[in-house]
Amino acid sequence: MPKSRTPHLSRRGLIAAGGALGLVAALTACGGSDSAKGGAGDKDKGAAASGPWTFKDDLGKDISLKAKPKNIVAFTGTAAALYDYGIQVKGVFGPTKTADGKPDVQAGSMDISKVEILGNVYDEFNVEKYASLQPELLVTNTWDGTYWYVPEASKEKILKLAPAAAVGVGGDVSMDKALERTADLAKSLGADMNAKSAADGKARFEAAAAKVREATKANPGIKVLVGSGSADLFYASSPDTSADLKYFKSLGVEFVTPDKLGEGNFFESLSWENAGKYKADLVLLDNRTGTLQAEELKAKPTWAEMPAVKAGQVAPRVTEPIYSYDKCAKILEDLAKAVQGAKKVS
Repeated sequence: MPKSRTPHLSRRGLIAAGGALGLVAALTACGGSDSAKGGAGDKDKGAAASGPWTFKDDLGKDISLKAKPKNIVAFTGTAAALYDYGIQVKGVFGPTKTADGKPDVQAGSMDISKVEILGNVYDEFNVEKYASLQPELLVTNTWDGTYWYVPEASKEKILKLAPAAAVGVGGDVSMDKALERTADLAKSLGADMNAKSAADGKARFEAAAAKVREATKANPGIKVLVGSGSADLFYASSPDTSADLKYFKSLGVEFVTPDKLGEGNFFESLSWENAGKYKADLVLLDNRTGTLQAEELKAKPTWAEMPAVKAGQVAPRVTEPIYSYDKCAKILEDLAKAVQGAKKVS
């Protein structure tokens, strides 16, 4: 992270420049605009349906619309979080559907047959189809100050069609903060955060966090390596640049920290010959579609020789969490079980 390591499928050609500019001109006026009038106090303020809508996002942008947006397009994982709070988007971009037509893990509980899929892999975004949805707001996450899954090549065209709001999930942001800000956004869009489902989800998350704390205290010294596998490389992740891992660390999880991190300090890229560089008692393995899973990695000798792998102590890592309290509670519950059940083998 932040760059996706999901392999590209065939890449759509860019739409003709003239057609794209025509669509931009037609829709910019009705897509709303960013405003510098809002203040920090506006960040979680949603207006009544009959009045203006404002939101201060995690890139520091004050977004102002004449009314609460209804035509919302979002990164798949962000859309899935909004869905858990009762907010339905019209379109999504990002991993949504697997090759066999089933919902991708990042789609969460969404009914993907009810959303327009604008792009299913990294760097894929159908601008023409996006414009046809008459978007009023685009929502995504941000890891490093950029709009996650909004392609650089077409970003300018996309951002002209509607204002964009980004929720921070990297850098100095921890999981609890990302959850809070996603809930702020959902509330501003009309979600009832006092509804039983929302309240139960938050209570479940808090209880799950307590379980992780208990597990780390009951089974101290368990070293956890977070990794992701591709055909040629094993990526060892830093626990200090992603919201989920930062939060796990605050709960007492002891991580292996790679010492030669690449751009952005997200991970160290290791050839498979050197994949065993770091010893650990538990491996959390990237669960995203397009990354190699434990069964597929059996063919890699260095993977098979890792102490944690030999001991059967490998658990999935939800690398891009769906930031609703209910979904993140499940992540913490699974983490608590993995830590509590691990034995020292490194």
